[in-house]
Amino acid sequence: MHTLVTGCRGRVGSTLVPLLLRDGHTVRAASRTPEGLTATAAALPEGVPVVTCDLSDPATFEAALDGVDSVFLYAEPAGIDAFLDAARAAGVGHIVLLSSGSVLAPDPEGNPIAASHHAVEQALLASPITATLLRPDAFASNAYQWAESVRAHGSVDLPYPGSHSSPIDSEDIAEAALAVLTDARLRGGAYHLTGPASLTAAEQVGLVAAAAGRPVTVNTVSPADWKKALSAHLPAPFADALLAYAAASDGVPAAVTDGVERLTGHPARTFAAWAAKHATAFRP
Repeated sequence: MHTLVTGCRGRVGSTLVPLLLRDGHTVRAASRTPEGLTATAAALPEGVPVVTCDLSDPATFEAALDGVDSVFLYAEPAGIDAFLDAARAAGVGHIVLLSSGSVLAPDPEGNPIAASHHAVEQALLASPITATLLRPDAFASNAYQWAESVRAHGSVDLPYPGSHSSPIDSEDIAEAALAVLTDARLRGGAYHLTGPASLTAAEQVGLVAAAAGRPVTVNTVSPADWKKALSAHLPAPFADALLAYAAASDGVPAAVTDGVERLTGHPARTFAAWAAKHATAFRP
């Protein structure tokens, strides 16, 4: 099997590449900006070919897909129709999409976070190429957004401390991707992937504090103040979508699935284990 892994700088793609190599598969890593990739923190194993593949630029598709049997695909709707045409012409038989659990919401087209994933899913399902959809919920690594405040102030500002999610470790997503790429019996499905427990935002902060070995205070702030604080880094529509989700999940446990265990054979990693592994990010 010759697999193209797009988004190989990402947490999932950079973990998937060495897993495929470990199991004896031929891998081609793709990035929109591959220059200097092997010098990044997400360095690829030695000898992995790196190609340019900008999922919004069809001019980069043909060379990236040449000789490829399967693709691990990030959800970029801008060039998806052209990408699927190029993949079909190259003889690609299977595409695994890193989608999002947000597509399961009642109105994914109206949610700026879900809309891009939903659009790519629909294009894939309309294509003759076999598609497998991975729909992870919130990544455990989203907790990195608190790291600077924890290090500097020993506190985290939250608009809805009681909002729930079931955070999933990106290593579990990569292992799930490996399973569906390499086991033909799993192809063509749609898998909702979550961590093993529903946790409030405040509980997650508490687990980060325990792992870092230091107290961390949760400050409840207004949604407007939270949005303003993030305005330099988070576009308003996305901030509004996150706030709406947090408000809707305040005091409401998130779904927990067995998708990771069904695909990988082991239970999903806990958020506490993730926090322990990455505790240095939250220490001064």
